[in-house]
Amino acid sequence: MKPLVVSNLTKRYGDFEAVKGVSFSLEPGEIFGLLGPNGAGKTSIISVIVTLTQPSSGDVEVFEQSVSDNPREAKVHTGLVPQELINHGYFDVEEVLKFYSGYFGVTGNKSRIDFLLDRLQLWEHRKKKVKQLSGGMKRRLLIAKALVHEPKLLLLDEPTAGVDIELRESLWEFVTDLRKEGLTVLLTTHYLEEAEQLCDRVAILHHGEMRKIGPTKQLIEGLTQRNILIQLKSPLSQFQHPYLIDNSGAALHFRVPSGVGAGDLLAESQLDLSNVVDMKIEEGSLEEAFRSVLSGTRGELS
Repeated sequence: MKPLVVSNLTKRYGDFEAVKGVSFSLEPGEIFGLLGPNGAGKTSIISVIVTLTQPSSGDVEVFEQSVSDNPREAKVHTGLVPQELINHGYFDVEEVLKFYSGYFGVTGNKSRIDFLLDRLQLWEHRKKKVKQLSGGMKRRLLIAKALVHEPKLLLLDEPTAGVDIELRESLWEFVTDLRKEGLTVLLTTHYLEEAEQLCDRVAILHHGEMRKIGPTKQLIEGLTQRNILIQLKSPLSQFQHPYLIDNSGAALHFRVPSGVGAGDLLAESQLDLSNVVDMKIEEGSLEEAFRSVLSGTRGELS
């Protein structure tokens, strides 16, 4: 049973088509990155998943429950951490979690609330009014709210935007622990390095269309090149090679396809190994792959 299946989803706002026939699905226990620039359609897709808005066409299923036909059943399995911080006025942290549990018909879950308060470093703030919390603590409360009813699908919409490194690292440590228990995560983020480290697969949206989808590592390898820098004892001023992009002083800079290894390059270029002092290899990044997809310079639609 797949946690999430998005089938030919289209969302229009008047004459504007924000999402254009997008399809993808999530596997149990994976972290899936939904990436794209502002206006790509990410938040519109999430809004449909959590039933904040209806699809113009197509469908979304959460654990085989259509969000259009059975919204209550679908929402029970889903937790959402939205972009916006929400102010709960004069309620304290513990009260908010109790109230939010009630929205899902969950009662008597003090142990779950205590676990989240402790794990998200909110325990000592549990009796504080929400308006007294710092921005980082409010972000932690949003995460606790999303998890209080023990969902199996967690939607993180820019969860670390504007937060400090400590919170970012603790959040991902927590999410990594939860996925071992079967939690599936859909993540949107502008921190592409973060997505590269965390996501098993990524999808890249642009102007409401799915431009690329696949395992993160494979996507990077297919859309980027490796940089190989070779430091020499003595300069080779006349040296030439198809992959050479810079020959400055005693350094040779090559840009090669991801499948070309350093050993292959050395053998093919017939460099004298006794003249090689050092070698540095830089793999392509998800940011490079992302930019190449948006510019249309590499690869076809998947």
